Parts: sequence; C-alpha cells; structure tokens
Amino acid sequence: MTRRHAALLMAVAAGAVLVAQEQAPNRPEFTLIAREFRFSPDRIEVAQDDLVRLTIRSEDITYSFAIDEYRIVRRVPAGGETTFEFRADRPGTFRFYSNLTSDSAHTRMQGQLVVKPR
Repeated sequence: MTRRHAALLMAVAAGAVLVAQEQAPNRPEFTLIAREFRFSPDRIEVAQDDLVRLTIRSEDITYSFAIDEYRIVRRVPAGGETTFEFRADRPGTFRFYSNLTSDSAHTRMQGQLVVKPR
C-alpha cells in the first residue's frame, strides 16, 4: 500500500468517525410538574433518536403518565416523583396523559411529545 492510499484510508476512517459522532443521540432532560390535573410544561420537543430522561413530580395527588405509542405508563405518587428514560426513536407528535380513573378530571390532563425527524 502506498502512502497516498494509507492517507486516504485514514481520512475516510476519520470521516466515518466524525459522521458517527454527529449522529450520536442527545440526552435531553425534562421535569414535568403535575398539579391540579395539569402537566407543566404540556409540550416537550426532542429530536429523533434522543435518549430522553423525564422526571415527573406531583405537587398534590397521585397521577400517572402515559404515552401509548411508546408503551410508557408510569405512576407518580402523591407529593413524589418518578424518573425514567426512553429513546425517542420515531418522529411525530404523541399525546401524553394521565390514565387514572379515580377522578374524571384526569381525562383533561394531557400534553404533547414532539419528536422532530433527524
């Protein structure tokens, strides 16, 4: 192999690493406050393939947090919090909501997860 070929292979390899680094997922973190049958904020925006860390804190009663398309359901204890991660692997706008039935006001409690395509 000539020096020129070796240099070309090294440049290609370096470029491949650079591309891989550019496509590495972000790790955004959000805290949602659940209070008086509302999520605040009620809209979260991330990029496709982000590894999202979400903390949901209740400031009054027990709630839940669900996103059907991501098969996420978490319970949030009264006055407590729950933290979890998920990969936002598909673009689109997805509804999140409290799926508890203990009070009809839970049906109004919803928001949006917006996953922007990469």
